[in-house]
Amino acid sequence: MKLQPKKLAEYAALLVIWLGLVLLFGLLSDNFLTSRTFATLANRIPALAVVAAGMTFVLIIGGIDLSVGSVLGLCGAVLGLVLVDFHLPFWAAILLSLGIGLIAGTLNGLVSVFIGIPSFIVTLGMLEIARGLAYLTTHSQTKYIGAAVEGLSTPVAGLAVSPAFLIAVLVIVAGQVILTRSVFGRYVLAIGANETAVRFAGINPKPVKIAVFALLGLLTGLGGVFYTSRLGSSDPNAGVGLELSAIAAVVIGGTSLMGGRGSVVNTFFGVLIIATLEAGLAQVGASEPTKRVITGVVIVVAVILDAWRHHLTAKKFTLLKQLFSRPNPPARRRLSR
Repeated sequence: MKLQPKKLAEYAALLVIWLGLVLLFGLLSDNFLTSRTFATLANRIPALAVVAAGMTFVLIIGGIDLSVGSVLGLCGAVLGLVLVDFHLPFWAAILLSLGIGLIAGTLNGLVSVFIGIPSFIVTLGMLEIARGLAYLTTHSQTKYIGAAVEGLSTPVAGLAVSPAFLIAVLVIVAGQVILTRSVFGRYVLAIGANETAVRFAGINPKPVKIAVFALLGLLTGLGGVFYTSRLGSSDPNAGVGLELSAIAAVVIGGTSLMGGRGSVVNTFFGVLIIATLEAGLAQVGASEPTKRVITGVVIVVAVILDAWRHHLTAKKFTLLKQLFSRPNPPARRRLSR
């Protein structure tokens, strides 16, 4: 797979930003530039990484999903319930968690696409429904699970990273391949760029859009498994604010909020930037309100840059359209002779 110079430039720019953050916090904190910090960072990001990968597809088609944090909490709550109270095997509990996420994502897609309600409103409702179900499932109490789930987030001997991190990397690679090398990925990009043109081409965009929301739900269920594994318990408050971190990571990675453009690999760099920012601020002693303010500023700046880039692209397209639609007087005179 040959990388285009533009893609290489994007990867390099995001890598430089991440390395800049690492060096900055390395100067501000004596304990940041250590192997333990990077191992901890790698083992904290799997849940955010897989959710952000799915969110990339949703943003590319021009949608948004605000329910992922609550759905992740619900999936983790169900995981804890069936392991602790019903004593199901771990693999069966994982499948159930993935199924819950898939159902939630599919419902978001069905309601948004077939009824025509904006995904912002639909997923806002799902946010409340899923969080309420998480509280009801756990009776608003944290369920301790322990060794039954912790192995997934325990670093592998000799690698210093967990199986969850390795699975998250595989999800990122698979997501990028699907987006750039499959018919489904081309449909996703085309729908985000111009859904009307897709309809005129004889392609029904509805199944693709529903599948995108379902994919995000499935990956959110996987994120719930990773999150619960890292905590060793199911917490009904798990995933609060995760939707903002996921959207921030996707936008920082260059995916357009207007749809039609995005990269799963770039999203992974965005996840690294968000996670490094949070870890660095924690090490330098920043308070929780301060961390929220800085994260919010990062999101706003990323959105402004995206809007500016979209404006420049639209302006360039308009100039090219005017250039090619302008009549050629000399040619006309030659034809008239």
